[in-house]
Amino acid sequence: MNRYPMFNPQVLISFVAVCETLSFTRGADRVSLSQSTVSLQVKRLEDLLGCPLLERSSHQVQLTEEGERLLSYARRIIALNEEAHDALTGVWRDGVLRLGMPEDFAVPTIDLLADFSRQHPHLRLDVSSGLSADLRSAYEREELDLVLVKQRRGQPPRAARREPLLWLDSLAHPAIERAPVSLAMFPLGGLYRDELCQALDRLGMRWRIGYCSGSLAALAAASAAGLGMTLLPASCRLPGHRVLGAAEGFAEITDFELALYYRDDAPASTAILAERLIAYCHLEA
Repeated sequence: MNRYPMFNPQVLISFVAVCETLSFTRGADRVSLSQSTVSLQVKRLEDLLGCPLLERSSHQVQLTEEGERLLSYARRIIALNEEAHDALTGVWRDGVLRLGMPEDFAVPTIDLLADFSRQHPHLRLDVSSGLSADLRSAYEREELDLVLVKQRRGQPPRAARREPLLWLDSLAHPAIERAPVSLAMFPLGGLYRDELCQALDRLGMRWRIGYCSGSLAALAAASAAGLGMTLLPASCRLPGHRVLGAAEGFAEITDFELALYYRDDAPASTAILAERLIAYCHLEA
């Protein structure tokens, strides 16, 4: 006899919807249920686990620590349930390929992925975008099969190329000329944060975080608009940017790379997509 209580996938779907929208009303709309039904489902889930998963107020919903932990498991259970159904009904008889990549590669690679999908009609392609640290963690938990990430050079990947970085500031409203210097950066755990802060520390400049976002495009736009100087890949430079360098005391950073990972026992389809991404991104094996 199973000594563990069983999670109801439909209840988990409602829980994930509330977590992602931070609203019982919007979450209920997403799953086409009434707000009272979704509230009851989440309450039953909390009773099942014996702990609060969400903190409710009149204005917003926030996840508790236990809620954040369950969210990851809930997404995996739902995905596995869908994968099992698709595999057994023959719709996706070749399985699922789970690809992770940074936000700035998601749109440019659409044509490449569409061509790959047409050539593998019975393979479902699941694509996740986000911070490289989160993608790498998901890969290590075996939640992703193939990942393209930005990282500091270290453990050798399958293929990689150097990722040139630039110190970027606003041309019209330079943050470097203010005291303290305003910075635009990724959230805690994101790339380039330490380099950015340490560079100003070495120069003896006071600084503050003026803008924080997990979106690369948003950081680039915020910096160009004057919300803070930043450190980003050279490809993110906008016409409204001023590039800082040796004249301002900022040294070139050369130890970051764009890297691709997949496992030795990966199916042939994964290796085929990997080779196409290697060619598209000009990586070297």
